Amino acid sequence: MRERVLKYIRDFGSITTFQAFTELGCTRLSEYIRQLRQDYDVKDTWVKTTNRYGEKVEYKKYWIEG
Repeated sequence: MRERVLKYIRDFGSITTFQAFTELGCTRLSEYIRQLRQDYDVKDTWVKTTNRYGEKVEYKKYWIEG
C-alpha cells in the first residue's frame, strides 16, 4: 500500500485521507505517510472547508517536495 500511495502522489500531485480511502481503499494513510517520510520530503498542510451541513472542517493534504 505504501507504494500505491507514493504512486498516487506522483500521479496526482497530492493526496488526502478521503482520496486515499475512496481511490485506493486505504484506511491508514497516516501510517504510510510516516513510512514515506523516512525516504522522501513529505509535506502537509491543513485544508479548511465547509461540509454539506455548513460546518467548518479541516483535513490534511500531503505531497512530496522536490
